[in-house]
Amino acid sequence: MRFEGTAAYVADKDLMVAVNAAIALERPLLVKGEPGTGKTELAKQIASSLGLELIEWNVKSTTRAQQGLYEYDAVSRLRDSQLGDERFNDISNYIRHGKLWEAFTTDKKVVLLIDEIDKADIEFPNDLLQELDKMEFHVYETGETIRAKHRPIVIITSNNEKELPDAFLRRCFFHYIRFPDIETLHRIVEVHYPGIKQKLVSAALTQFYEVREVAGLKKKPSTSEALDWIRLLVADDVSPEDLRGDAKNALPRLHGALLKNEQDVHLFERLAFLARRQG
Repeated sequence: MRFEGTAAYVADKDLMVAVNAAIALERPLLVKGEPGTGKTELAKQIASSLGLELIEWNVKSTTRAQQGLYEYDAVSRLRDSQLGDERFNDISNYIRHGKLWEAFTTDKKVVLLIDEIDKADIEFPNDLLQELDKMEFHVYETGETIRAKHRPIVIITSNNEKELPDAFLRRCFFHYIRFPDIETLHRIVEVHYPGIKQKLVSAALTQFYEVREVAGLKKKPSTSEALDWIRLLVADDVSPEDLRGDAKNALPRLHGALLKNEQDVHLFERLAFLARRQG
């Protein structure tokens, strides 16, 4: 079982090596990188490439590790007992299965995505150590132990919002997705928009990387934002010549697809003002 990339996802050699190493070691693959570099999409493409089901656990700031295992609905059981409902006699009726339970009990191997683990509390990764290591957990309310029928391929993504505990990192295979160079991003654009005008793509990507390299930029535009921007340029039938426009106007065409906060817009406006003064 090896991941060789897909037609819909441009994966470099290092990334494919990392995925296959994690599969061989039966360790979770921890993927970090800038937002928009395809970390979540990687898990989807691994599942597609290997013909496996994908189970997604999207982590939020309020998510607890226990929710990935199961939750006991004591309130519903109390209500049913007061109403004389026969369901009350079987406590398993009030156990809600989490994503790990689902992944452990499927009849076939699956890909389990734990997305943006760094959004949760700092104790969240530590609380999953044993379950991800042993591939089992105990249900105290029913006394049963849930063991993985087939060890899932676990993909964990992080945007580096918080440092992850060392004990957790030791149990993972790590890969950092670097921001793609211009040739790789050109290939990514071609995958998403086959047959697109090459001169426009070349001009747009040249300007895109110039925007990313501006000193003082609060949020650099990501791969997904580059794709959105190029799509808008094509929709507006912008020519490569019109794309550059006046050199003194520092703001790129349709800049709302690239610049996502007022500080960065003001930065480019100041650069345009300085360029006009120097002119």
